[in-house]
Amino acid sequence: MPNRLAREKSPYLRQHADNPVDWFPWGEEAFAKARAEQKPIFLSIGYSTCHWCHVMARESFADAETAALLNTHFVAIKVDREERPDVDRVYMTYVQGLTGHGGWPLSAWLTPELKPFYGGTYFPPEDRPGRPAFASVLRVLTQGWEQERDKITAEGARAVDVMRARAERAAAPPAAMLLDEAAGEAFGRALQYFDETFDPREGGFGGAPKFPRACVLNFLFRCAVLQGADSEAGRAARHMAAFTLQKMAQGGLHDHVGGGYHRYAVDARWFVPHFEKMLYDQAQIAVNFLEAFQATGDARHAWAARDIFDYVRRDLAHPAGGFFSAEDADSATEADGTEHAEGAFYLWSADELRAALSADHRLVAAHFGVREAGNVPPESDPQGEFSGKNLLAQRQPLAASAQQFGLSPEAANAKLVGALARLRTARARRPRPHLDDKIITAWNGLMISALAKGAQVLGEEALSAAAARTAEFLRRELFDATRGVLFRAWREGRGAAEGFAEDYAFLVQGLLDLYEASFDIRWLQWAEQLQGKMDELFFDAERGGYFDSRADDPSLVLRLKEDYDGAEPAPSSVAASNLLRLAAMLHRDEFRGRAQRTLEAFRGQWLDLPQALPQMLCAVELALEPPRQVVMAGDPAAADFRALTAVLHERSGARRVLLCADGGEGRAWLAARAPEIAAMRALDDRPTAYVCENFTCQAPVHDAAALRALLA
Repeated sequence: MPNRLAREKSPYLRQHADNPVDWFPWGEEAFAKARAEQKPIFLSIGYSTCHWCHVMARESFADAETAALLNTHFVAIKVDREERPDVDRVYMTYVQGLTGHGGWPLSAWLTPELKPFYGGTYFPPEDRPGRPAFASVLRVLTQGWEQERDKITAEGARAVDVMRARAERAAAPPAAMLLDEAAGEAFGRALQYFDETFDPREGGFGGAPKFPRACVLNFLFRCAVLQGADSEAGRAARHMAAFTLQKMAQGGLHDHVGGGYHRYAVDARWFVPHFEKMLYDQAQIAVNFLEAFQATGDARHAWAARDIFDYVRRDLAHPAGGFFSAEDADSATEADGTEHAEGAFYLWSADELRAALSADHRLVAAHFGVREAGNVPPESDPQGEFSGKNLLAQRQPLAASAQQFGLSPEAANAKLVGALARLRTARARRPRPHLDDKIITAWNGLMISALAKGAQVLGEEALSAAAARTAEFLRRELFDATRGVLFRAWREGRGAAEGFAEDYAFLVQGLLDLYEASFDIRWLQWAEQLQGKMDELFFDAERGGYFDSRADDPSLVLRLKEDYDGAEPAPSSVAASNLLRLAAMLHRDEFRGRAQRTLEAFRGQWLDLPQALPQMLCAVELALEPPRQVVMAGDPAAADFRALTAVLHERSGARRVLLCADGGEGRAWLAARAPEIAAMRALDDRPTAYVCENFTCQAPVHDAAALRALLA
């Protein structure tokens, strides 16, 4: 009989609805039971497309004997980390401090007061060297709770005190140093760190596993601009970022058949991926490729961005707007769905490829490294699931493949594109991986940014339209206009959890990008409103910076501020840039002041360990530069207006906010905040650009060459 998780909207929680474990969702019902019965809580945190979450569920949570241990001695709680990132961050911080590493599934044991006293990640069903069995841990902790409860309770309280003290130390003001001096030191040390850890052969930083940490590439592209495109340091920064993207695009991390990128590679060559696909990765990697195209002019980067957009709009789009969260690493190996394996949807035997491609098989096999016995090395296949299978990863340049088969590069490319399309058709007949069809506000905010930037850089209005449809969905379904608050997620309707700091920060960023791509004033108006609400709910008025969660949630033993730009940037990193952009757009000095307080709140972290906060360093750069604006006067729907605006996105350069004096509602609204815009008009009935720095403008220009000269 299904347990109470069957009533939840989260796909992850529903995946455990048939477990014999008596699961509770996170909430007062579970907490009250733990207090009333004086039982410890077992907290299991994961997400629906997590491979090792599936493994632990099969091995332990579906096992009747293990379930009996949990049900008798613990109150078991399941949390979807994507619905409750605040809960995840608290207990992940604890587990990382306890064990030195983290990951999912996250396993933590708490007192009835929600204070952690033991934790880890994945626990196997049997004892292994260095990793005890899950049932063994349950028995030991049960005995400890019965015999030494006071000691365990004290340990839980101590753990929370340690985390709180660590957070307060991080917020302590650093030694006095001017911001520009501190920034120069931090930028230099971060650039040195990435230079020393850069893999010159395979791209990326460090060894296996390799993650596509988009914030690092953002930072390197900014460094290239700051150092000068033709300087040695500028060329080195640009090369590290662009070469990493090139190797990612060639490797198995990239889904060459269906588009998009997997979450990370288990090896140093970007060859064998962990196969899940996350929306936040697609959005941020697309922006990386667009910036690479602007920095290098290499059209392959533009193609790579389009590849991501095609995948996301085809496979992750909700019909009513918005984008789903992720696709699973695992999928069924047969149509009946009884057996699942990681990567089953993406791997090919040589015979399968031969049957799908006929005469083009040899070209595809040579270009993508296909072998008759399979091409996945055993050390990258610890569970033996990839034996005899092939991953597609480019193994030689297009020119070499063309020469090998006596073709022109154009003809070889056409054959490869056609072959991949046939493989996509063949693959569509396989059981697809599980789709997590939650629509998460924060991740959709990142996708709005990517689509808006794609519209600017690639000149494709369909991308701007897709971004607007997403923003409209979020406003309709995940925004309470009466209270002015966002909600976190939508699935079969709006979820119960209200938005977190990242939801506000990422969506405000997306709306600013969408306004600059479309010049539809409603997006800038909403961005200003949401920034005000974010400041009200999350800003630390005492120390500066943004808490991840609100102050009014009694279930959180600790409010934290994210201080790591990892797979997703820290909310404070994005918020600082948003505030500076809004200040330059709307002449709101209080926004600039709040941005500076945010950067100062984290100065100790970005000065001591700058490689941990590369996105925040980009905000520091913006704070040190004078506000720069380009005001475009004219009709944004006109072709000549769009042609002149396209000049702004041709190459990397100093960052400028974009505004539109459209002669209508947009100009009137902006002029009420920035009075000089009232006088900025299209001259001689032609679109006109006003290039300004520190609110002082150059003479207006009409043509592309003159605008390029002003931007140089």
